[in-house]
Amino acid sequence: MKTFDEKLKDYAKLIVKKGINVQKGQPVFINCPVDLAYFVRVIAKEAYSAGASEVYTNWVDDELTLLKYENAPMEIFENFPKWAVDRKKDFLDRNAAFISFHAENPSLLKDVDTKKILAASKAANIANKENSKYLMNDINSWCVVSAPVAGWAKEVFPDMDEKEAMEKLWDKIFYTTRCDLDDPIKAWDEHVNNLDSHAAYLNKKAFKYLHYTNKKGTDLKVELPKGHIWLSAGSTNAKGAVFIANIPTEEVYTLPLKTGVNGKLYSAKPLSYNGNLIDEMYFEFKDGKVVDYDAKIGKKYLDDMFAVDENGKYLGEVALVPHDSPISNSNIIFKNTLYDENASCHFAFGEAYPTCLENGSKMSAKELEEKGVNDSLIHVDFMVGTEDLNILGITEDNEEIQIFKDGNWAF
Repeated sequence: MKTFDEKLKDYAKLIVKKGINVQKGQPVFINCPVDLAYFVRVIAKEAYSAGASEVYTNWVDDELTLLKYENAPMEIFENFPKWAVDRKKDFLDRNAAFISFHAENPSLLKDVDTKKILAASKAANIANKENSKYLMNDINSWCVVSAPVAGWAKEVFPDMDEKEAMEKLWDKIFYTTRCDLDDPIKAWDEHVNNLDSHAAYLNKKAFKYLHYTNKKGTDLKVELPKGHIWLSAGSTNAKGAVFIANIPTEEVYTLPLKTGVNGKLYSAKPLSYNGNLIDEMYFEFKDGKVVDYDAKIGKKYLDDMFAVDENGKYLGEVALVPHDSPISNSNIIFKNTLYDENASCHFAFGEAYPTCLENGSKMSAKELEEKGVNDSLIHVDFMVGTEDLNILGITEDNEEIQIFKDGNWAF
């Protein structure tokens, strides 16, 4: 059996070699909690061994974040610093690869003034709008990963003490990222090939729309634009290097036609949004837009999310994930979107990936709009997949093909 240190090193190697796929002379930019400094050092060592020219880390800290929200005046949150935008732009222009840790206490900001949270989110999204295009269009390599921090571990395993919760969450992360196996790199190559085969089948069929139904009450039709592309784990940056944007990942995804979503949709798992939990959500769509919505827990945070911009009420991503997958089979609600979205079919409100449309990454904003591609300041994934979810694909010739049956791939 592999030791913790061996699994940690394999995880770092997976992030560097398959996640961002560091090239010789390439800078690496890491966003990470200070609690994970020990892991970042392992990643940095792997990155330099792979030829990275520089490893830069932007540290974040839950306690300092909370103190800022509790004490700083509103104007601080309404203005995102230009130096931070310029710093990221500098690394983007130098073809840096980006690693971002999605690892925080999901209830960190539950008692904070939501007006401050909304202001900070909106200011950051507006300030970084141009920078975000580099990653949304896969110009630079990027990878979102996670690792346990105490606040998150205790949320997932509230009946354990902090040490036990951290150990348990690490075990689950090693399992879901396949780093507990003898050869994680080989396992990921096989996994990516499997996801690619599903994407290839969907692309061959070129469905006109998808019809979702389950016993929760979901009855939703999602039209897909002409020229849409189903993508899976592997992406290719502007230099031709292949990378994996999410570790773990179990999804095959594309974009919807902005105005082509109609019907009712119920969530399957909680959503952690800006340090707050939202659960048991319901949405009604007409011509692509949410016209009615509710949540049993945290509806006010949905209000805040939709208040960011007018296109936030339209979908930007359609993702298919089988119910029978490592994260789902763990029977754990991680309260972390990176993990929970890869245990369940999901959608995302807001901005769509231009890479999911033929020649989309080369189109202007106006051309993308004309093709029905949603543009927004937000991109928020939420989970809808259940063990009884059925999805029918309808082709241009009105042929109906079962894509998902009882929560899993039907082909």
